[in-house]
Amino acid sequence: MKKILVLLTVLIFSVVAIAVAVPPGKTLTFEKGPLGPVEFSGTIHKDAGVSCKECHNKDVFPKMKKGTVEITMAKIYAGELCGKCHNGTRAFEAKKSCNRCHVK
Repeated sequence: MKKILVLLTVLIFSVVAIAVAVPPGKTLTFEKGPLGPVEFSGTIHKDAGVSCKECHNKDVFPKMKKGTVEITMAKIYAGELCGKCHNGTRAFEAKKSCNRCHVK
């Protein structure tokens, strides 16, 4: 019985963690962008056919919590983090479209 209770507790916290991700209709703002704040839209990414698991995995963003990964333009330009897709092939190239993410 105790094992079932622990399992249910873990399951509930997992569902809550998923619910606080950036779902369609929500926007997450990163205030420290050197070119202005960066806005991440759950709707834009969902409409582009991107699932949360494509980015939130061990290779791109292992944790789904704001502030757990240092995001730099150097990493993005090197094809890491957002640069995995924002390379001009799958999605717009980050180097050439600053104002698509950085808002003033």
